[in-house]
Amino acid sequence: MEEDQELERKISGLKTSTAESERKTALEMVQAAGTDRHCVKFVLHKEDHILGNSQCYMIMNNLEVEFCDYTMTHLSESNINLHIQTLGALPPVEPFQRGLNELMNVCQHVLDKFEASIKNYKDQKASRNESTF
Repeated sequence: MEEDQELERKISGLKTSTAESERKTALEMVQAAGTDRHCVKFVLHKEDHILGNSQCYMIMNNLEVEFCDYTMTHLSESNINLHIQTLGALPPVEPFQRGLNELMNVCQHVLDKFEASIKNYKDQKASRNESTF
């Protein structure tokens, strides 16, 4: 019972709002009655294949994860059903959070490299322009 409350506390920390006046859940955790607590479905609202595929890749790099997959609910809806099953040592919330953090780190690294390349290009272009005068 305490594990369920701890799991719910972690999930509530992942919920975000779209507007301050109206709170909508961007993330839901769904667990069918009678199923194993190490197999959970996360529903991510207003997301598509970009996040679903990237997040599955990051989660599957965790050795404690037995299975991870995602499905889109329907072409006319932008919801992802992300299924995670762990080997039992940790709840699925932890690999989910870790996957999001790792994905953010990768995106930040790519952005940093891109901005550095732009700066390098502009510096080279400026030095070439100075040498022609």
